[in-house]
Amino acid sequence: MDETAAHAANPVPARIAIIEDDPVVRQYFMRIIASDTGYDIVGIAPDIATGRALIRLKPDLFLMDIGLPDGSGYDLVPEIKAGSQAKALVISAFGDRDTVVRALSAGADGYLLKDSTPAQVLDGIAITLAGGAPVSPAAAVYLLDLLRNPPVTSEQPASTVSDERLTPRETDLLRAFSEGKSYKEAARALGISPHTVGNHVKSIYRKLEVTSRSEALFATGMRKG
Repeated sequence: MDETAAHAANPVPARIAIIEDDPVVRQYFMRIIASDTGYDIVGIAPDIATGRALIRLKPDLFLMDIGLPDGSGYDLVPEIKAGSQAKALVISAFGDRDTVVRALSAGADGYLLKDSTPAQVLDGIAITLAGGAPVSPAAAVYLLDLLRNPPVTSEQPASTVSDERLTPRETDLLRAFSEGKSYKEAARALGISPHTVGNHVKSIYRKLEVTSRSEALFATGMRKG
């Protein structure tokens, strides 16, 4: 057996790091990941400080919470991106609009909720490692609303916002995700490949980076109100 065939027969497991402060939830994620021989857990952390130290281990993916005892996971995502090639998959208990927008605009590669099933978590990890961007139904609902009806402020002309609105295909895709469809199910429903689904989601995220500047002002106004 040549080296290529041997590698294909015995692929190197992807290296996963977990950042989660709740020990019960942390153990739950560890069991899910350990159930798949394609993954190795290379480190766990209950907070930002310990999670920051895991970057030097160069995992392939961080499965990470947002609400941590010594800070926000939002702040750690850019450090992960600057210090390694690792993907950052946020898995949070919060599905509110502000949390979803802040996580994705900080550079997270995907967003899932903690009530995701083990199969959904493993699917999300696989999609993220393959260069895709998994979206939970709750996140899809907020993105659909935000990018179809972005807030207009005095600092961002309406014409600029309009240019960043969703295409019909992107709208259909987010609607499919909001109904709970997986990447593969959404691809089948729309008659496209899972790879094309991933390209559309990345386009949506790029638009989010522009629109989130207005959304931050919108969210601040909502809190003040």
